[in-house]
Amino acid sequence: MSDTSGKQGSKAGTRRRQVAALPWRVDAVAGLQILLVSSRETRRWVIPKGWPMKGKSNPQAAAQEAYEEAGLDGRIESRPVGEYPYLKRLKSGAARPVTVDVYPLEVTGEHATWPEKGQRTLQWMSPVEAALAVQEPELRDLIARFAKVELPAEERPAPRPAPTPMRVALTRLRRRITVLWGRRSRWS
Repeated sequence: MSDTSGKQGSKAGTRRRQVAALPWRVDAVAGLQILLVSSRETRRWVIPKGWPMKGKSNPQAAAQEAYEEAGLDGRIESRPVGEYPYLKRLKSGAARPVTVDVYPLEVTGEHATWPEKGQRTLQWMSPVEAALAVQEPELRDLIARFAKVELPAEERPAPRPAPTPMRVALTRLRRRITVLWGRRSRWS
């Protein structure tokens, strides 16, 4: 079910869908590498992703996100390599469950400038480094499967479920109270 903005699952409680590019290249020395970008809000490692776009197929929208977030050009696969769930944090402080379809993008070029340059950090990593750097366990496993690598058992953290919307709200409330309490004690 799509609403007019192209976001799927517009009813409360249903899972919306996003699209993402999994940027990769083969370096003559380093071998297979995966590019991760930092998220703007939390600065955690992610892959370029966004909402489906009107007038573009899902793979085209994923490639567009790779350009906007990381300045990448390349060949995007027409079928997703997999999907992973996460909680999208909204500006209101609420969190909404989202499923992300991931399309491999063989990177053929990198631009010197792009729309979100300066807002994110980019890093080429080995598949194992990239898999261990992302927070979402399902994305970690997806990267490892794509690259056909086995993650070291001793370095593989146990999957942690994403925080519930209530946990996110309570954490933000706790931070706000702490900030306000600090301001109050300075006034005394």
